Amino acid sequence: MVTEQATIINAEGLILGRMASIIAKRLLNGETIIVVNAEKAVISGKKQSKVREAKDFLEVGHPRKGPFHYRRPDRIIRKTVRGMLPYKQPKGKQAFKRLKVFIGIPDELRGLEMNTLEEATSKKLTCPHFTLAEFAKEIGWSGE
Repeated sequence: MVTEQATIINAEGLILGRMASIIAKRLLNGETIIVVNAEKAVISGKKQSKVREAKDFLEVGHPRKGPFHYRRPDRIIRKTVRGMLPYKQPKGKQAFKRLKVFIGIPDELRGLEMNTLEEATSKKLTCPHFTLAEFAKEIGWSGE
């Protein structure tokens, strides 16, 4: 894993959508980004309505043909960022390949400098919010 020129972002307490948009812009500018603690990212809004919305969406598709819906927090973040990239074009595909997302902190990244995104922090949220791990468990993640 190339960590010398990669930016490591700790997703703990960051709003999912804001974090994803900032990461997508940086990926398009050529940065390599590693996101850790994916399960601790925050989704704003009422938990029940977001879960109901997701469960309705999970029913769309065919088990063998797709579209395939992810339930793991790291995959949810990747899919969110992918939606903000022109991933069907070559520059979008290359940008998406420069993104790595992990649940927790892998052993090879422990002790390295981790950044946070002040623009995406959830400290100023006044509306209800919940973590991505809570959301993922509600829609079927086993919580490995």
